[in-house]
Amino acid sequence: MHVRTTTRLLAAVVTALALGVSAAPYTPAVAAPTTRLAAPGDDEGGTPALRDQLDAASKGWLEAKAALERSTKRQQELDGQLKTIEGQLVTQTAKVGEIAGAAYRTGRLGPMSALLNSNTPSGFLDRAAALETVATREDQELRTMIETRDQATRTRAAVSREITEQRKQVATMGKRKEQAERALAVAAADKPAPTSRDSGSSDGTSTSNAKGAPRNSDGSWPSESCSVNDPTPANGCITPRTLNALNQAKAAGFTRYVSCYRPSGSGEHPKGRACDFAAQKNGFGGVASGGDRTYGNNLAAYFIRNADRLGVLYVIWFKRIWLPSSGWKAYSGGNGDPSSDHTNHVHLSMI
Repeated sequence: MHVRTTTRLLAAVVTALALGVSAAPYTPAVAAPTTRLAAPGDDEGGTPALRDQLDAASKGWLEAKAALERSTKRQQELDGQLKTIEGQLVTQTAKVGEIAGAAYRTGRLGPMSALLNSNTPSGFLDRAAALETVATREDQELRTMIETRDQATRTRAAVSREITEQRKQVATMGKRKEQAERALAVAAADKPAPTSRDSGSSDGTSTSNAKGAPRNSDGSWPSESCSVNDPTPANGCITPRTLNALNQAKAAGFTRYVSCYRPSGSGEHPKGRACDFAAQKNGFGGVASGGDRTYGNNLAAYFIRNADRLGVLYVIWFKRIWLPSSGWKAYSGGNGDPSSDHTNHVHLSMI
């Protein structure tokens, strides 16, 4: 090192110590990928507004889908209950009808007439007891029938509410789908859309089923923060759900270079909800081809097949984006380089 440079560095250190400035802990440098992942300030291609729209649209669609599934399950349970109730009501109505029919055929006397016609005190008591038993049984059957009928009415109303809820969620899903596709269309108006040949959207060959991430008791996804260590060279934090997706991909054989957390930029990386999976073995190089392209195809297909188990928000690969609401769509937000065009890595965003 040049003597003057060394002198200046020593002077700066002495000055800092004299002013009481504490030195930051030493952090070893992480080897950078072969190629920069994306242009500064635009980590994943496109614009922050586009990514915000895709985030909101896909998350809203998934939430509506979960609500629809809960409502459908509840309706199925109610339909089963209603079938049972209606069967009981048929039986109970028949019993009440038998009692009423018997009374009509026999011309049964009123209670006082029946008692006055008794010839002996013991006969009087016997008749009184018999009348009480008959009245009690008739009253129970009638009350049971009325309660069952009311229960059936309430259950039918509950089924109707669930159907209304399902229509609401289907409408919400449609609006969220339109939101995502409209945002992509606006982005595509600024740049030519890639051809379908560039999609890389092959179903691949991976048939592994991922271990699902934990859900709430109602089937919805719990809110998660950037709270666990990122095991990739990015050395940051990620959410537990992102860590599960990363581990499941590795367990399925996708073990090439991965980077997740980034402290700056828009999108899910700073939130610990996104990872970039290099198609090449040693990092983010040029446009993937041959076996590297196949690796990316298979990895994207793996995340798509397991999207519901893992909590996938969207997947970007080879100038295309996969949305849970719409499947593969053109993603023309890139800047013409392999990183922002996603032709050298698969981007995974988590809910």
